[in-house]
Amino acid sequence: MLMYPHINPVALQLGPLAIHWYGITYLVAFGLFMFLGTRRLKHEPYASMTGNRAWTRKDVEDILFLGVVGVVVGGRLGYCLFYKPGHYLSHPLEIFFVWQGGMSFHGGMLGVIASMIWFAHSRKRPWLEVTDFIAPCVPTGLAAGRIGNFINGELWGRFSSPDLPWGMVFPQSGSMLPRHPSQIYQFLMEGLLLFVLLWLYARKPRKLGEVSAAFLVGYGVFRFIAEYFREPDDFLGILSMGLSMGQWLCLPMILAGAAMWGWAHRQRGAVAAR
Repeated sequence: MLMYPHINPVALQLGPLAIHWYGITYLVAFGLFMFLGTRRLKHEPYASMTGNRAWTRKDVEDILFLGVVGVVVGGRLGYCLFYKPGHYLSHPLEIFFVWQGGMSFHGGMLGVIASMIWFAHSRKRPWLEVTDFIAPCVPTGLAAGRIGNFINGELWGRFSSPDLPWGMVFPQSGSMLPRHPSQIYQFLMEGLLLFVLLWLYARKPRKLGEVSAAFLVGYGVFRFIAEYFREPDDFLGILSMGLSMGQWLCLPMILAGAAMWGWAHRQRGAVAAR
């Protein structure tokens, strides 16, 4: 059994300015996206596209900016609508109180999809070509975010067996019983493992939509599994069929990804978006 190593969430204090570790993990996520996105420019079919279809570093920069907007707006609205709709319908101005916390990955994903559709339309590209491009670059950002959750001592896991060697006590949970360090589980599954699988899968040219579909299924499955070890939100608890809200939100992701992969696999042609 391990004790949570209390980490000061403030990495650096410069007078009145506090630089938080969580903010640093976001910067790391953005930097990794730029690095990996630049590498993706060398992958087929993007490397061989010319003229108006050519992909450039400027495209990666624009995608990053729009993605950040989509994550923030979609993540906040998703949390308000998926997790506390009654509260925020009664107190709509609190939707803008982002400093109080409350973000949803699934809402953020919808926000990113919307921003990528806008980007694709503005560049006259198929939107699945854009999502296929970014999908392998996303998991490292998710991994960085889970490290931020661990440093903050939040989103801890459910109670574990006292004999679990890596069971961890999170005093801030109000209990001194060991729990699963679910942030680390998610870091490993949704972050590192999903990145490796997607990056290797996307290195070869795929049919339009296949890489995006693989992300939806891969994230959905890994998150669904991780939710069995993660403590559900106090105000929601376990919902019908013994599933958490996170698991219910993952089910349409998995189904949509499977349907998309089936559709993409039936298309003629060997590679995406030539």
